[in-house]
Amino acid sequence: MSQTRNTPTRKDVAARAGVSETVVSYVLNNNRYVAQDKRERVLAAVRELHYHPNAVARTLKGKKSNHILFIADNISNEHFGKIVEEMDKLAYDKGYLISLLADRNDDEFVAQVNSRLVDGIVISATGFDEKYVQRLIDSGVPVVLLMNREYPNIGDEAGRIYTGLHKGIRECVKLLESKGRRHLLYIDRISRHGRFSKMDDLRFSSFCAQMEESGLPFTADRFVTGCTSEHELFDAVCARLNSGLEVDGIVGRNDNMACVAMQAVQACGRRVPEDISVIGFDNSRMSSYVTPALTSMEIDRPAIARAIITMLDEMIAGGKASTKYFDTKLIERKTT
Repeated sequence: MSQTRNTPTRKDVAARAGVSETVVSYVLNNNRYVAQDKRERVLAAVRELHYHPNAVARTLKGKKSNHILFIADNISNEHFGKIVEEMDKLAYDKGYLISLLADRNDDEFVAQVNSRLVDGIVISATGFDEKYVQRLIDSGVPVVLLMNREYPNIGDEAGRIYTGLHKGIRECVKLLESKGRRHLLYIDRISRHGRFSKMDDLRFSSFCAQMEESGLPFTADRFVTGCTSEHELFDAVCARLNSGLEVDGIVGRNDNMACVAMQAVQACGRRVPEDISVIGFDNSRMSSYVTPALTSMEIDRPAIARAIITMLDEMIAGGKASTKYFDTKLIERKTT
């Protein structure tokens, strides 16, 4: 099948950048040294032309990389590392290698991903724009979405795995409510790139929904968000506690956020859990070793990893995308 005239080619990129097609290949495959000025011209041309290699053509050439990309918000987060670790145990036996990649929400990042020969992509990045997700899908590579957020404009060509966030966060609120806690704070993620939770984020929206259903106050001062470091978050929680706002419970978006909030509570002279109960999410290793030990909601990472690999394997073989659902498990310790 011939390319349409409107589809940019590697030759077009080379002409726009003023270099040879070989140089374009070196830049896109990142397998040879290219002078910085030429590299920048090539990447600028890729962005301007919205160029990406033809995945169908690569398949017809019989190329298969046995390589899976996992795109995440924060690759230093233990949660993503654990899922990739579980995936790797299964993927290796099937001949796949997995790379964990931090997302960059721009055209160049998508062009770079599309320029590489990969067999499947897993996306677990709440700040990654839908238009970029769609471009990866349009490249013809199987894509599985770990549903940290909703993707209303993405069709059923992508696989979806719901890890239990919606029900899990609701259970966190219900647990605190059952212990008489009615004045809760929600501790949002730290972001050094200004990506904070919106209502399409499943943890955030589920907290709001359960607070409303339970008749608990969830005004703007009940959300600690917009912080770019742990130090800033610590100060923000202290400021909220010292403002006169009544607080008797805290829900952390993840265990890291909950632990920082708990330190702030203690620094303000409050006791955990006697004065303020605290619950985290993801059941990370640190949750057992902080003092007091942190109550958390556990995600079934081994089962989720199996589902990801199985789903991708089926899609790579030509099968249709599907949707899987998982539940979380409460691990109650000393902070509640």
